[in-house]
Amino acid sequence: MKDVTAAIIIKGQNVLIARRAPGEKHAGSWEFPGGKVEPGETPEACLKRELGEEFGIEAEVQEYISSSLYEYPQGSIRLLAYQVKIHQEEIQLRVHDRYEWVGVTQLLNYELLPADVPIAHYLPQWMCP
Repeated sequence: MKDVTAAIIIKGQNVLIARRAPGEKHAGSWEFPGGKVEPGETPEACLKRELGEEFGIEAEVQEYISSSLYEYPQGSIRLLAYQVKIHQEEIQLRVHDRYEWVGVTQLLNYELLPADVPIAHYLPQWMCP
């Protein structure tokens, strides 16, 4: 099983999601920013690295939120979601073609990657317990 991270970046009552660009794996699907944890890397270090590589942003990983398990045809993943604070407004798209700040109750209106869906279901109760 491969560990993958998801950054839950909140601005007001909205959460950042990004759409995978044409030519990328799962093109056209929306996801929480993040990526695969490399051998010897912590999930927190992975998030900082991935957010820098894919979005050109510096991040401060805050608290663990939740996880989900998903079985893709090529193997299973464990998606680890963390609240992340970013330190700038400008976001660069390097492997995505679009990003949006979406109301937490509107996330399921987007074609999210399957592993992201359980996290999207959980976020409203986490944000407004």
